[in-house]
Amino acid sequence: MYFLIDATSFYCSAEKVFAPHLRKRPTITLSNNDGAIVAVCPIAKRLGIKKFVPFFQVRDLVNKHNVVVTSSNYELYQSLSNKMMDTIARFADDVHIYSIDELFARFDKPLNHESWLSLGLEIRKTVWKEVRLPVGAGGGPTPTLAKAASHAAKRIEGYRGVAVIASDEERVAILKQMAVTDVWGIGSRLGKKLEFMGIHSAYELSKKSPTYMRKQFSILVENTIRELNGEVRIAWDDVRPDKQQIYSPRTFGERLTSSNEFHRALVGHCEAAMAKLRKQNSLAGAMTVFASNSPHDDTAFYRKSAYHQFAVPTLDTRVASNAIKALIDKIFKPGVCFYKCGVGLLDIRPQAYYQGDLFEPSQDNAGLMHVVDAINGRYGKSSMQIASKGFCKKHAMRREYLSKRATTRWSDIPTIVC
Repeated sequence: MYFLIDATSFYCSAEKVFAPHLRKRPTITLSNNDGAIVAVCPIAKRLGIKKFVPFFQVRDLVNKHNVVVTSSNYELYQSLSNKMMDTIARFADDVHIYSIDELFARFDKPLNHESWLSLGLEIRKTVWKEVRLPVGAGGGPTPTLAKAASHAAKRIEGYRGVAVIASDEERVAILKQMAVTDVWGIGSRLGKKLEFMGIHSAYELSKKSPTYMRKQFSILVENTIRELNGEVRIAWDDVRPDKQQIYSPRTFGERLTSSNEFHRALVGHCEAAMAKLRKQNSLAGAMTVFASNSPHDDTAFYRKSAYHQFAVPTLDTRVASNAIKALIDKIFKPGVCFYKCGVGLLDIRPQAYYQGDLFEPSQDNAGLMHVVDAINGRYGKSSMQIASKGFCKKHAMRREYLSKRATTRWSDIPTIVC
């Protein structure tokens, strides 16, 4: 049996963990630079507030109903996510973290329907008791049916946060109440094609011939149909493959027009990307940098990128940041109010299998980079950094509604007055 356990409006729920007075108030969480809404709690949804809408469009509604607004507090979210995953893992024989707020759990023991429901309720109560996060749980004989049960637990009337598909009758009953686009792996574009073929519900999709649908679409659709009928076809890897490209893009807290500040922003992105590269024990053979203003500006849209090939694949932030100096003039344009920039690492290969060049010695200092990563890992990001990144950043991300990082900063630990 597989269970899919996910948190309800995770970002908003995380904001309420250390602020109990907010639990009955409508709450929304904003994206980077407080631009758009990325999370809406159930109370705020009933007011008509939706995700992925620019914040300025709903500001009047937010003020009218006294909605709590929070900036994305990634340090807090990751910390609470880790605690939630560890709590759930105690119950399962095997787990797979699917996203920051979702986890698949596999159980090898055979139980009846009532026992599976009791297990789902116990997981739900334990996570609330120990982490104070509301979660839903859906169980099924395949990962796709577990996803379907999770959908039922949250959105189909009659289920209270837990649903289990342990019989064919339950499977059919739930699939008949799901739109085809509610099925895991069926996006809106594919859903339109299926609806054109007369397939509107998940149950109708499950009745199609897997072989025929593979010919019409892909093996992914075939596997989805087989999973909807109880045949396990999707497995998670024990080790995630290394990334073939690593990007670090971000919009600015305020527009940049200075070449020096622009250079500092790119070095900051370079530093972040190289840290991710070293974490997976890889080398980068090439790098691209890019920048643009906003397409909504009154001036003409400007976007430019530049490419650099390293003579020797590198993992050293100093080598990569030095290459940025030669690329600045290719993309910076005076008079442009830059809104976004980023760095991408390309031609990535495993460090363990790289064979060096006798005539092009590497300039890397792997030992120094290991020390930098160890210090930043222990004392916090940017505790040690490249000097050219600067210390006073006008380009820093705007987070005007940032809550306290109660689990990762000594100064933000909650104070209890008895």
